[in-house]
Amino acid sequence: MRIIILCYNRTGDAMKINLKHKNTSKNIEAYGKIVDLADNEQMSTVMKEKEKKEIIKKMTKRQYFWIIILLISLLILSFAGFKILSWEQDNKKTSKQIEEIDKTINVEEIPASNKDTLVNEPKKDDKNNDYWNYIKLPLINVNFNDLLNKNPDTVAFLKVNGTNINYPVVQTNDNKFYLTHSFDKTYNEAGWVFMDYRNDINQLSDNTIIYAHGRWDTTMFGSLKNVFKNNWYQNTDNYVVHLSTPTYNSLWQVFSVYTIPTETYYITSNFGTDESYQKFLTTIQNRSQYSFNANVNTNDKILTLSTCLNNKEKVVLHAKLIKLQYK
Repeated sequence: MRIIILCYNRTGDAMKINLKHKNTSKNIEAYGKIVDLADNEQMSTVMKEKEKKEIIKKMTKRQYFWIIILLISLLILSFAGFKILSWEQDNKKTSKQIEEIDKTINVEEIPASNKDTLVNEPKKDDKNNDYWNYIKLPLINVNFNDLLNKNPDTVAFLKVNGTNINYPVVQTNDNKFYLTHSFDKTYNEAGWVFMDYRNDINQLSDNTIIYAHGRWDTTMFGSLKNVFKNNWYQNTDNYVVHLSTPTYNSLWQVFSVYTIPTETYYITSNFGTDESYQKFLTTIQNRSQYSFNANVNTNDKILTLSTCLNNKEKVVLHAKLIKLQYK
């Protein structure tokens, strides 16, 4: 005689088991083992399925993670590519502007003469002062008619020895426009060389400030950092700045060069008292990376050139007016 038992395991699956009549107790024991074995196998199958699902879930999370990383990388690369392309286009436009200006104007040297006005002469017995050597140097003269026709904002022409700085200087009613516009006033992130809006080229402030971007291709004020090279410092002919305007030509003697975290103190244009002005002069002279044989006092007019060294620091050059020649 056989007994057929229909039962359900823990997972709810039906199982049909034939048991012989004889030795029923042993058969039931065997049945229990069979059921346990079936349950274990079933549980093992369920666990495997869960493990597979967990693995797939983890793989899916990893895939999403790497997809996101890939997308971010592509966005960064695309942005970098756009900036590089934009930079190259700005460089080409700037180079074209410079070429057109060079073809348009003639920068001529004017030898020193007795008609030159010497500014804030040191004492006659101070014969070792470099001032006496630099006033013998020629001035530069520029005809501004063509420059003013191209851009009425033109106020001066700047030349700095030992650098590539040889540009017309513009000025408008703020210090923002020429950060992103070229000499022809078209949009260009290379900007142009411009004078602080607070200054007056004909009525010089205590401190006249000129700005430009420090371009990597050395255009604008990109070569101003040359002043920190040994070959620049060793050549004392580099210690002068030429500035020509529609009404006069001028020569300025360098007395301080340095880098400094971005601040506003060194670009103060006017001082209310001699004491505050002298404190300013002493401060900026003491900041200099090099020692220059130049005396500075409150009777001097200062020219400041400023540009970015990086996102946090500025390159600064200060010079004092030593000679004028009126047109």
